Amino acid sequence: MSALWTSAAIAEATDGKPSAAFTVQGVAFDSREIGPGDLFVALKGEHSDGHLHVDQAFASGASGAIVSQPVEGPHILVADTAKALDALAAASRSRTDAKIVGVTGSAGKTGTKEALFAALDRCSFGKAHRSVKSYNNHVGVPLSLSRMAADTQYGIFEMGMNHAHELSALTRLVRPHAAIITTIAPAHIGNFATGEAGIADAKAEIFEGLMPGGTAVIPHDSPHFSRLRKKAERYAAHVLSFGFEAGADVRAVDVVSAPGGGSLVTARLGDQSLCFTIAEAGQHWVSNALAILAAVRAVGGDFASAGLALAEMSGIDGRGRRHLISLKSGGKAMVIDESYNANPASMKATLQQFSGGQNAGRKILLLGAMGELGEQSAQYHAALADDILASGAEVIILVGDDMTHTAAKLEQGLDRGVKMTHANNASEALTEVAKLLSDGDRLLVKGSNYLGLSSAVSALVSGEY
Repeated sequence: MSALWTSAAIAEATDGKPSAAFTVQGVAFDSREIGPGDLFVALKGEHSDGHLHVDQAFASGASGAIVSQPVEGPHILVADTAKALDALAAASRSRTDAKIVGVTGSAGKTGTKEALFAALDRCSFGKAHRSVKSYNNHVGVPLSLSRMAADTQYGIFEMGMNHAHELSALTRLVRPHAAIITTIAPAHIGNFATGEAGIADAKAEIFEGLMPGGTAVIPHDSPHFSRLRKKAERYAAHVLSFGFEAGADVRAVDVVSAPGGGSLVTARLGDQSLCFTIAEAGQHWVSNALAILAAVRAVGGDFASAGLALAEMSGIDGRGRRHLISLKSGGKAMVIDESYNANPASMKATLQQFSGGQNAGRKILLLGAMGELGEQSAQYHAALADDILASGAEVIILVGDDMTHTAAKLEQGLDRGVKMTHANNASEALTEVAKLLSDGDRLLVKGSNYLGLSSAVSALVSGEY
């Protein structure tokens, strides 16, 4: 296996001074994630300093480190490790001929990125690369770029933002050939004085880094379509829209339920017609798939590979993965893990999906509050009640202070047989769930990440509750 980076190449990229010659096969900034042959980047944060963990990184098998102060062990000495990581990312981007796709949006970023990676990895016979987990911020994006091998054929990078001007910097580092906006919704709306319009403008910053001849992929059915298109046309040579309405460049003309819970889709791409299956259920996944097809076309990928990848996709931890767990009381229950994050749009889509499907047992909801909604938080949480009622859930467990608004609205419309409780935190919610789960139940867990509902999922899956 050829080296990902040599010490000489790292030193040249970062303008650093090597203490010794070494090669690395990976890059990490968390000493707990270091594996044999990795490069450890000792970043300094507000509450931590990676230099305190250099010894641990070498003990875990690191071949070298990027540091801003001399340490024991092979290293590259730089003035600023964060700037060095950015420089290494830029060097990685410059040395490859890969076709690069950037993905952003208020919901669906990670699922779209993973499915697109699966499609392009299949047609390139393992020569695709993507950002792992949700490494989509000012540290995660350069880390993901620095991990990309020089001979990569396709790179897919998720980019996120909480404020204006964040995507602008990230996309100029990634320099995508195609840039996708999955959807615009009131995620982080508390940080935008102009509401969803401000979110649309911030998401559209992803087009600013497009390569010459690049393609912008935008949601046709969004109320912000014209705003997105206007920004896209300033930077993109081509604009492809996707959606369900007439006029979309990539359009779903027929969608029916597929055996196993997914969807069978017929889509039109110009004069082409494609029929394919999506393993993941829900209209939002059909929309994601259309965006994926548009991006595959933009970077010269293979539609057949994309179709196979979509048919074989399984859920992602925190974003739809399903776990059939054994209960201490006997029997089994299904846990649907959507615990990573939540905003009004993703809540609505997930509850609509949950409302479908037949199940012998009860439908149980464990829902956490949605963060960063600002002054409109009470309004959005109250509106959530309608989708909860429509889901057909028989047990509802709400978590977090903001869910008091949801509970108040629910109390006006709950059927007499529906049980609702309100927990202060994930631990209390887990205790409540553990008491009531029974054979055949289907439990949906979803909420903003700050509530830590993933801990409840982990406990249920491991049986440690």
